[in-house]
Amino acid sequence: MNKRWTYAEIQKFVEKNSDSKLLSTEYHGFSQKLLFKCSCGNNFEKTFTKFNKNNQRKCDVCQPPKESRGAK
Repeated sequence: MNKRWTYAEIQKFVEKNSDSKLLSTEYHGFSQKLLFKCSCGNNFEKTFTKFNKNNQRKCDVCQPPKESRGAK
């Protein structure tokens, strides 16, 4: 069974594992997009799953999205 994250746990994870800051003040589940501030100053939104598992911890300027597997 997957771990259920609390807002406080997510906040600690973000502080320890990235240069970004968590701006959202609530967490309601894995599909909710959270608001972050990148170290460059840009705000960006990601689900915590993408932030955590896919290592997408910066804005799209600092960490451009990867091309989809089918794109050529």
